[in-house]
Amino acid sequence: MDQDEKWQIISAQRRVVADLLAGLTEPEWETPSLCRDWRVRDVAAHLALTPRSPSVSRILVAGVRARGDFDAVNRDLAVAHADRPGADLADELRRDAESRSKPAITTLDNLVMDTLVHIQDIAVPLGRAVPMPPDGARAALDRVWAMGWPFWVRRRFRATRLVATDIDWSVDTGAADSEIRGPADALLLLLTGRTAAAAGRLSGTGTATPRPGP
Repeated sequence: MDQDEKWQIISAQRRVVADLLAGLTEPEWETPSLCRDWRVRDVAAHLALTPRSPSVSRILVAGVRARGDFDAVNRDLAVAHADRPGADLADELRRDAESRSKPAITTLDNLVMDTLVHIQDIAVPLGRAVPMPPDGARAALDRVWAMGWPFWVRRRFRATRLVATDIDWSVDTGAADSEIRGPADALLLLLTGRTAAAAGRLSGTGTATPRPGP
């Protein structure tokens, strides 16, 4: 995919999640998401905040205050932005759907992966099905396999062949002694540490192997 196609996927997915959020009840906004210690409201705020991310200097200052824990920085920014009516978050996502602004400390490939995963973080615990666009899912899987921190996928799955059953995607390190098969969205959840949410949709000998968390 070229850059325009990646941005088109992000824009379309922002509209999809905005529509989902617009129909939530207040208790649903407070539902724990798949992202540990984040509510649905917090994940929605993170997605809404992305096109208007703080400056690099502000993020670095926050990182120093958090003693280098940038996960904590991300969560604190999201929680602060979540302190507003849910309808406002849905409106922000819809209004900024076409924005091509992104945090200076990330890449477009990371943003595709981040957007697709966080939408599932919201949808899965709410029992809503949000299909993942095939090209986006492939790009996200490629990205998470290639990156190191924070998921360390190649280390955690170094002896496992991974095969998507609904798109043309697989990886094999050449030393695989087990296999995990399943839909691309379930594989993406597995690789990004959402193991329990993915487990029931995966099959193969590798599913019985405990994996250290990212």
